[in-house]
Amino acid sequence: MPSHAPDPVVTPDARTPDAAPDARTSDARTPDVPPRAGARQWLALAVLMLPVLVVAIDNTVLSFALPQISLALRPTGEQLLWIVDVYPLMLAGLLVTMGTLGDRVGRRLLLVVGAAGFGVVSLLAAFSTDAAHLVAARALLGVFGATLMPSTLSLLRNVFLDPGQRRLAIAVWASGFSGGTVLGPVVGGWLLQHFTWGSIFLVNVPVVVVLLVAAPLLLPESRNPRAGRLDPPSVVLSVVAMLPLVFGIKHVASHGVDVVGTAAAAVGVTMAVVFVRRQRRLAAPLLDVSLFGRPVFSASVGANFTASFAIAGLVLFLSQHLQLVVGLDPVRAGFALLPGAVASIAAGLLAVRLARSLPLWVLVPAGMLLAVAGYTLGTALGSDHRSGVVVATFALVGAGVGLAETLTNDAILGSVPPERAGAASGISETAYELGASLGVAVLGSVLAAVYRADLVLPAGLTDAQRADAGQTLGGAVGLADGLPPALAEQVLTSARDAFGHGVAVTSGLGALVVGVVALVVGAVLRRHR
Repeated sequence: MPSHAPDPVVTPDARTPDAAPDARTSDARTPDVPPRAGARQWLALAVLMLPVLVVAIDNTVLSFALPQISLALRPTGEQLLWIVDVYPLMLAGLLVTMGTLGDRVGRRLLLVVGAAGFGVVSLLAAFSTDAAHLVAARALLGVFGATLMPSTLSLLRNVFLDPGQRRLAIAVWASGFSGGTVLGPVVGGWLLQHFTWGSIFLVNVPVVVVLLVAAPLLLPESRNPRAGRLDPPSVVLSVVAMLPLVFGIKHVASHGVDVVGTAAAAVGVTMAVVFVRRQRRLAAPLLDVSLFGRPVFSASVGANFTASFAIAGLVLFLSQHLQLVVGLDPVRAGFALLPGAVASIAAGLLAVRLARSLPLWVLVPAGMLLAVAGYTLGTALGSDHRSGVVVATFALVGAGVGLAETLTNDAILGSVPPERAGAASGISETAYELGASLGVAVLGSVLAAVYRADLVLPAGLTDAQRADAGQTLGGAVGLADGLPPALAEQVLTSARDAFGHGVAVTSGLGALVVGVVALVVGAVLRRHR
C-alpha cells in the first residue's frame, strides 16, 4: 500500500483487544507469530517521540526562563509557581479523560487535533503581556498536551507487534520523557542566550508542524469500538480534586497553616474520594481503579510518580542556582545539565539489557536509590556553589530516573490484560504528570518558605523593594541591579545564602521521599515477583 494512501481503522480483536495488528503487516499464514517491524514502523516511532519530547521539554524548559520572566512580568512568588505548575497539573487532570476520548474518536485523530491546538496556544504564550496571561496560556497548553499523550503508547503497541521489538520501542519512548525533561534546560538555555523568554514557546511550533505532516502518513488509526461513554461528572471531579489540593500545598508553604490553605487541601482530598467512589459504581469508569488492586501495577505507578516528582523538583531549583547563584549565562547553565540528559537516556536503554538477567525488584529500587544519591549530594549546594556539584547531582538523578521509568512503564503494561492496556497507559502517564506537578509544588514551596524565613535584608529599602526581594531569588537579583553597589552586595549575599539553605533543605527532603518509596516499591515487587 502506498505511503500516501489512507490507513485502515484498526479495531481490537479478541486476541489483543487494544493492540490489533496493522493490516499492512499481518501475516494470515502465521497468526501466532507476530510480524517484526520494518523501517516504516521505526519511522512511526520517531513520529510518536515528537509529542513525548515536546510535552516533557515543556515541563522543565520554563524553569530556566524563570529569572527572565521574573524580571519581565514581575510575578508574585505564588504566580511564579502557578506559571510552572498549572501546565503539568492540567495534563494530569485530563489525561485519563482524553484517553477515553481517543478510544472513541480515534487515537491518531486526537493526536493531530491536540498538536494543532498546542501549536496555536504556544504562540499565545510566547507573547504574554503579564503573569496572569501566561498562567492562562500555560493552562491551555496543558489541556492540548493532554490530548497528545494518551494516544502515543496505544499507537506504539499497535505498530510494534513483536514483543522484543515492542519492549525496545517502549524503552525509547520512555527515554523521551526523562531525556526531554533534562534536555529542556539545554534547549531553554540556548534560546534564552539568543532570544527573549518567549522563544521557549515558539520552538514548539516547527515541531508541531512536522508532527501534523508526518502523523497521517506513518501512523495507523486505531480506536476501541467497545470504549465506554465519556462521563462528564467524572471529568469535572478529576480536575476539581487536584487544583484545590495543589493550591492548598502552595498556600500553606507561602503563608503558613491557615484556614484558606487547609480548606483548599480538604476540598481536594474530598473530591478525590468522591471521584474514586463514582468510578467504582460506573459500568464504564473514566479511571479503572480496580487496576490498583494489582500489587505490581500499583508499585510501578508509585515508582513512576516518585521518579517524576524527583526530576521535576530538581530542575526547578538547579536552573535558578546555576544562573542566579553560580552566575552562569543560560547557555552555559544548560550545558552544565547535559550530562544528566545523556545519563538518563543511556540508563533507559541499558535497562532493556539489564532486565534480561536481573529482576524488577532489584532494578527499579536501584534506579531510585541513584536518585537518592544525587539528592544527597545536592544538600552540599547550600555551602558549595561550584557547578561541578550541580552536574554530578543532576547526572545521578537523571540516570536513576531513566533506569526506573523505563522498567516501570513496561511493568505497568505487562501487569494487566491486553484489553486494559489503554487504561493502564493512561494511569501511567497521569502518575508521571501528577508527580511532576507535585514535585514542583511541594519542593518549590519548601524552597520558597526556607528562602523567605532565612532572608535578612539590610536597612534602607522601601516596603515595595523588600516585598520584591522577599518573593524570589530572581526578584532580589532584579532589585540589586538598581541599587548602589554596597547595598546591592548586601542584598545579593543575603538572598543567595537564603536560597542556598533552601536548596540544601529541599534536597534533603527529596532524598528522604525517594528513599522511602524505593524501599516500599522494592519490598512489594519482591513479594509479588
